[in-house]
Amino acid sequence: MTTTGNHLIAGQWQRASTPHFSSVNPRTRGQGEVIFADANTEEINTAVEKAALAFAETRLYSAERLAEFLDAAAREIEALGDELLTTCDAETALGLPRLTGERGRTTNQLWAFASHLREGSYVEAIIDTALPDRQPAPRPDIRRMLIPIGPVAVFAPNNFPLAFGVAGGDASSAFAAGCPVIAKGHPSHPATSELVARAIQKAVDTCGFPAGFFSLLQGKSIHVGQSLVKHPQLAAVGFTGSFRGGRAIVETAAARPRPIPVYAEMGSINPVIILPDAAASRHQALVKGVVDSVTLGSGQFCTNPGLFLMIESPETAQFIHNVADAMQAQAPHILLNEDVERQLQKGMEKIAQKDTVTVLTRAQSGHEDSFCFASSVIQTTAENFLADPDLREEHFGPVTLFVLCANLDEMQHLIQQLDGTLTATIHASDSELDTVGHLLLLLREKAGRLLLNGFPTGVEVVHAMVHGGPYPVTSIPNSTSVGVTAIQRFLRPVAFQNMPDALLAAALKNANPLGIWRVVNNKHTADSVK
Repeated sequence: MTTTGNHLIAGQWQRASTPHFSSVNPRTRGQGEVIFADANTEEINTAVEKAALAFAETRLYSAERLAEFLDAAAREIEALGDELLTTCDAETALGLPRLTGERGRTTNQLWAFASHLREGSYVEAIIDTALPDRQPAPRPDIRRMLIPIGPVAVFAPNNFPLAFGVAGGDASSAFAAGCPVIAKGHPSHPATSELVARAIQKAVDTCGFPAGFFSLLQGKSIHVGQSLVKHPQLAAVGFTGSFRGGRAIVETAAARPRPIPVYAEMGSINPVIILPDAAASRHQALVKGVVDSVTLGSGQFCTNPGLFLMIESPETAQFIHNVADAMQAQAPHILLNEDVERQLQKGMEKIAQKDTVTVLTRAQSGHEDSFCFASSVIQTTAENFLADPDLREEHFGPVTLFVLCANLDEMQHLIQQLDGTLTATIHASDSELDTVGHLLLLLREKAGRLLLNGFPTGVEVVHAMVHGGPYPVTSIPNSTSVGVTAIQRFLRPVAFQNMPDALLAAALKNANPLGIWRVVNNKHTADSVK
């Protein structure tokens, strides 16, 4: 299988626009062999219109039929074999070991959603039976469940080309809900997106789904994404990327005559607190852990720890010095693309000019033929951090900032001033658990995931995972983009009042033919309604 540079519009591969962009190999800065085109307005409109037609059918599909599609999509992605990995590596320089693991995460997500559908309780069926004799007025029979929301646009990010790409977490959760997906591929890895799209299309054909259930739009211009979000038949958006890009999409969706929800995950600084006893008792292990986490994937993770808070002391100074030495010893890291490199350089140049900040690592010469950046450690005080909004910005790369607090009270005050974040971490010894408890009460208001004695990089795809948090890291804080509960973003509740059993969906029928867990008159049960 080879890529052609075409868009997939409801089962048809086509390219009406003039080709004008390709991927760029981050290791060599060389242009990819396949040239791609921005989707034009007609193609965008057709993709959404076909998705709306498909939704009229798939909104009524059983959980089993949707699960069979997810299983088929996972198998087809696996069947792409090494071609997918080598193509993706040429576009991202993430390396075959990393991409092999990411492919496994992608297929496992699809299978996890299939299993979740077959278990069935994701529809959150709730039944309150009638009370005809209630005084002063009878209570009607009311039954509630979740139903799919409609066609969903998915914007793939640059840093997870498979796990959050056109078949990644956002797309798989929308598919699981029964919602057609119009995927906007990231221009950094268009050939990878096309290969995965071909696998999804095979699953669509194999399972007999309507052609409009999936489309792939390519494009480098912001016009493609903006036009897609404005289409009146679109029902929701899933986005993973920068704050600037996510905010633009949120504002576009809000300005529509009929606003729609945008589930945008927009980056994070992920604060890590290292308390004194922990730093002293686990000095070497923590230094290694800090460096490994900050530089994992060249620091291009949304869970990259970009902020460390410590109490000022001679021991803390030595700890930070050792981290800086270890970071300095590493060769410059290969980055995903020219834009990431440019933004890092711009951000660090701005920081280095401040007299309130100390850059503890020296600039290193990189590979002239690569997009790259040296591991960097910055240091400042809590007072300076709070006074300068620039210091709270995310650096998407192998960069982290240590902030020295005079005491625990100053650290707590600083935490209260933080913006929303995906994660927050505390490293503490057993003797410091009382302090941990006080800090957690503050951090739980700021983060979607709290960690003790670990590092935030690496996100488990399990039921309990929360990959989200308060604004500005997400646009809708009561949701997650990782784990099977991500399906809830693309479902909405509907209540049915005084409906005869014959007109109810299987999940709400008296006999409970699906055998799922429901809430019946305030009690969880899998029994039928008497």
